[in-house]
Amino acid sequence: MAARNPLRFGLKFSQQVHPIDVHTDVWRIGDQAGFDHIWPFDHLIALGGDPSAPIFDGWTALGAMAAITTRARMGLNVTGNLYRHPGLMAKIAVTVDHLSAGRLEFGIGTGWNEPEFAQFGLPFPSAGDRVRMLDESLRAMKLLWKEPRATFKGRFYQLTEAIAEPKPMQRPHPPIWIGAKGQRMLRSPRATATFGTRTSRASTRPSRRRATSTRPAARSDAIRRRSGAL
Repeated sequence: MAARNPLRFGLKFSQQVHPIDVHTDVWRIGDQAGFDHIWPFDHLIALGGDPSAPIFDGWTALGAMAAITTRARMGLNVTGNLYRHPGLMAKIAVTVDHLSAGRLEFGIGTGWNEPEFAQFGLPFPSAGDRVRMLDESLRAMKLLWKEPRATFKGRFYQLTEAIAEPKPMQRPHPPIWIGAKGQRMLRSPRATATFGTRTSRASTRPSRRRATSTRPAARSDAIRRRSGAL
C-alpha cells in the first residue's frame, strides 16, 4: 500500500554570498541527484552576519533554475508579499510556471525583515496589517490566475477588470505554501485555511523548529479539508 504522504526531500540553498555560478551548479547537481524540490529565498539584503554580502533576486533565480533543470520542482521559501503588488507577482509566478513546464511551488509569507524596508524606503505595516495584506494579495492573485478579467476591491489592493494572460500551466494555480514562524501565524483563520495547501515553518531556534514540526501531517490535512477547491 502506497504511503498517504510519501516522504520527499528538498534542497534549501539561499542565493547569497557565493557567485552566481556556484548557485547554478548547485541547482544542476540537486536536480540530477534526485532532490524533489529546490528552494532559494526572497530578500533584498543578505541574511546572517554580513548584510552587505552579495545576494541575487529570488524570482529571477527561479527563472534561471527553470531553464537549466528538468525534473525538480522549485519555489521561494518564501516570497515576501510586501515586495511586489499582487498583479505583478501573479504575472511573475505564471512566467516561472511556464518556464519550468509546471514545476512551480508558490511560497509566500507576510515579510518580516524590517531593516530591508527601512533601507529601501518601503512601508512596513503592523503584524496584523501584514497578515491582512497577505490575505488580500492571495485572493487577488487567485482571481488573476483563474478569471478572464479580475475585479477585486480590498483595503490594501484593488483590481478593475484586470487581464492576466496566460494562465498558469498548473490548474487552477500552482500549489500554495504559506510561510510562518511559529504557531501564531499558522492559526491565522484566513491565510492558512483559505489558501495554504502546504505550510512552511521557520524559526531561528532549534527548539522552536522542533515544537512547530511535531504535528505537520495533522495540520496539513486539516488545512486541505478547509481549503475546498485547493
